[in-house]
Amino acid sequence: MATLKEELIQVLLESKQISKDQLQEALLLQEKTKLPLKKILLEKKLINEDQLLSLLSQKLYIPILHINKYKLSAEIISLIPEELARRYNIIPISRMGNNITVAISDPLDIFVLDDLRILTGYNIDIVLSPQEEIEKALDTYYKKDLSKGEIFLDEEVSLESVETSELLKTETIELSEAIKESQRPPIVQLVDLMLTSALKKRASDIHIEPVKENLRVRYRIDGVLYDMFNIPKSKQNAVLARLKIISGLDITESRLPQDGRFKVKLEGKEIDFRVSALPISFGQKFVLRILDKSNLSLGLENLGFSPQPLKLFNEAIAKPFGMILVTGPTGSGKSTTLYSILNKLNTPQVNIITIEDPVEYEIKGITQIQGKPEIGLTFASGLRALLRQSPDIIMIGEIRDSETADTAVKAALTGQLILSTLHTNDAASSITRLIDMGVEPFLVASSLIMVCAQRLCRLICTHCKEEQNIPQDTLNSLGFKDKIVFYKGKGCSYCNGSGYFGRTAILEVLMINDRIREMIIQKKSCDEIKEYAIKELGMLTLRDDAFLKVKQGMITLEEAIRVTTEE
Repeated sequence: MATLKEELIQVLLESKQISKDQLQEALLLQEKTKLPLKKILLEKKLINEDQLLSLLSQKLYIPILHINKYKLSAEIISLIPEELARRYNIIPISRMGNNITVAISDPLDIFVLDDLRILTGYNIDIVLSPQEEIEKALDTYYKKDLSKGEIFLDEEVSLESVETSELLKTETIELSEAIKESQRPPIVQLVDLMLTSALKKRASDIHIEPVKENLRVRYRIDGVLYDMFNIPKSKQNAVLARLKIISGLDITESRLPQDGRFKVKLEGKEIDFRVSALPISFGQKFVLRILDKSNLSLGLENLGFSPQPLKLFNEAIAKPFGMILVTGPTGSGKSTTLYSILNKLNTPQVNIITIEDPVEYEIKGITQIQGKPEIGLTFASGLRALLRQSPDIIMIGEIRDSETADTAVKAALTGQLILSTLHTNDAASSITRLIDMGVEPFLVASSLIMVCAQRLCRLICTHCKEEQNIPQDTLNSLGFKDKIVFYKGKGCSYCNGSGYFGRTAILEVLMINDRIREMIIQKKSCDEIKEYAIKELGMLTLRDDAFLKVKQGMITLEEAIRVTTEE
């Protein structure tokens, strides 16, 4: 039985619209370039698309439809996610029962139809349409607007560029239907496409949430969640099984939370994914945290710190022992700051040990301990053990309890440089938090070198930056007396219409001097300590640092107020 390619060759020769020599030349070029024969014939102008579609229609008994003459239903368009439609260059035009009719320009690619059938759960019928008309319809009916819950890949994604490693050995598991289906190429491609798309969009997290109707996928970009696309409910188990397999999770466990991780390589860069699975009403919700190690090699100087906080940071980390705390809510960049410090201090002359839960970034030359409270390896017990390993610098993921706080403070007094995080609103509050945890005030006063509160602000997109008019009354109430030019992002394709691209840190750095040590021992309130630091030491508060970046045209006034609302 002749293949579709052989049938096409036969049809072309019989039609006499192309010579045997021309066809032979096209076939040799196809063998060399591995491009589709149809594409080569059209690029070389050996035949035009209308002629080719007419020949294919006659031979394959597929009707031709000029979709530019029809208005397509939004309900029908929503049956196939945009990334699939653009990837396969097809567009859905109608549905009858469990059958979807799609317009396609290359009916010879039979794998497209198989993939669509598996990914959508519908039977697929096809009509032929010119490629240009399909591309125009894709741009018309799929809007490139993240706020409307849609996604558009600005450049073609090569799935071959994504290499997933650390795979679980699936042969040791009893294969259910979900596991079998998760190994099929369309599911593998869908998951790879989801990961690659997130990396291209600069996402920090991928949220995969089962809801009643489908499997919802959202990306967190510059700290804000955007709806991306929905996966049919029938494919939910296969997609989640695929994620479990690559993350090294227990494929059979769906009632308890699980944590895992895996790595991908994209364009020569290795990126870690940290995976959390949580049982919810309609299945299991997965959150994938994207950890790009290239961000850590930037160094403190390139994290966007203002000159004064950066100078104080460099003074603090030059000390041989003591404690440095970075505070702030989840997602405020504390880990990136601490890892950047470790990278700067990481030399063969020092022994650096970290205890984390979980280990976010793996850094060469540093000993990293993964905390496991379920077997008794807590921050406190791990810290006591690693103190016997002759460390010079210790990083503790978070000070969560009185035992960890007490051990960390005493370690800072016995010759180690301790780096850690706390969840407090500002720098001065960290001092009272340690005392509230049961650490004696004189120990806190003796051990602390510096406390830093940190937040992340979205940067204005440089491609659509424009001046912004703000009422004078608003400026007066916020203390802006000088004439300042304010900016905002208008929204463009580069920033996906958001007006923001990237983030920068704002800091409140409190250096501990002798007067502040006296105030700690006297149990002065955090407000009194903060007031002294502002008046006598010239400390910039979070809002001061944010307003400084507003004046420099880096962030919007709205963003500065949003991030520092607690002040």
